[in-house]
Order: sequence, then structure tokens, then C-alpha cells
Amino acid sequence: MISELKAAIRSNARLKSVIHRILIPKNEAKPRWFVPLLVNRFVHKRGKKSVIRFSARVDVFPFNRFELGDHSVIEDFCTINNGVGDVLIGNRTRIGLGSVVIGPVEIGKNCIFAQNIVMSGLNHGYENPDVAIKDQPVSTSHITIEDDCWIGANVSITAGITIGKHSVVGSGSVVTKSVPPFHVVVGNPARAIKRYDFEQKVWVKLP
Repeated sequence: MISELKAAIRSNARLKSVIHRILIPKNEAKPRWFVPLLVNRFVHKRGKKSVIRFSARVDVFPFNRFELGDHSVIEDFCTINNGVGDVLIGNRTRIGLGSVVIGPVEIGKNCIFAQNIVMSGLNHGYENPDVAIKDQPVSTSHITIEDDCWIGANVSITAGITIGKHSVVGSGSVVTKSVPPFHVVVGNPARAIKRYDFEQKVWVKLP
């Protein structure tokens, strides 16, 4: 029933505009006060023993998905926004202090995110010099963080990136290319420095 209602709204531009005005104040990126209290709890999924700290800013809307898995935590001072794409967080994953997650983003289970990480599936258009950047169309490209990853502090992950299973991103890195599973990457732009060799059963340094 809910999916059918969403489809009907998305297919009708006038109705979509009216719903947006009801849910979101003009020139704002957060929902009106009643949305988390009266709407989202019936639409989004919170796993058992999941935690969203009091000071986290969770700007989620009913027209895109938001899921937080069992035993997962969104720490203080984080910002979570699904305004332009789903935000899905798996079981036993921790989003560290001060991190920003802007959809479309899908994060697997058993992931560790340190502090002040920014991952955004959103990009602003800038191509037309006669129009202010804030008024140009936005584009989105899905970010995927697979299971068991460790993302260090102050990392930036750009739109369209996939970080493969059991990979590590070193602190301060800027990830502009996808990372294969079982790799360690560091730097700006991030580059691979290690991979796991399943035959030798060791992490091997890369040239």
C-alpha cells in the first residue's frame, strides 16, 4: 500500500510538489517537526537494540527509505539525510561521531566508521554559469559500503563509489575510485597499498 502511494505521488508532478511543501519548509533540508513524530515511525525500519544518539540530526523523509539494522548505532553530532536517496545501514554497524551520510547510500553489516566521515551520493550541477549553483539540478550516484569495512577518521567518500567487503580506508583519505574487496587504501586520492592474499593467508603490500 505504501509503495503504491509513493509511486502515485512520484508520477504526478503537481501532487509531488504539494507533498513536498507539506513535509519540508521552503529552502530547508530537514523535515517539519511532525514528520519524525507522526509519519516516519510508520514508514522506516529500526532494528532491535539500534541506537540513534540524542544530538544526531536525522533528517529523513517518508518518500525514500531509511533503515537502521539490529544493534547498530548512529553516534552524537551525525547528520543522516535521505532526501535525494535511500539510506540503508546494516546490522551491528557504528556510524562515528560527527559523520555525514547523504543518500543514496547502502552500508553493510559489521562496519566501523570513525569520526567526521563524509559520504554523499549527491552532487550539485554547476555547468550553467548564468544560474547560481544552488539553483541548478542535482544528480545522484549510489554509494555502497560492503560488509565488515573499517573507515578511518576524516575520510571523504564521493558519489558512485563501492568499497568492497572487509576493506580498510585510512584516516584522511579521499575515495574517488571504487575499492576492491579485501584491500587497504590511503591518501588523496586514495590508492591501494595492501590486499589480502588468500593463498598465503597474509596481507601483501602493493607496489
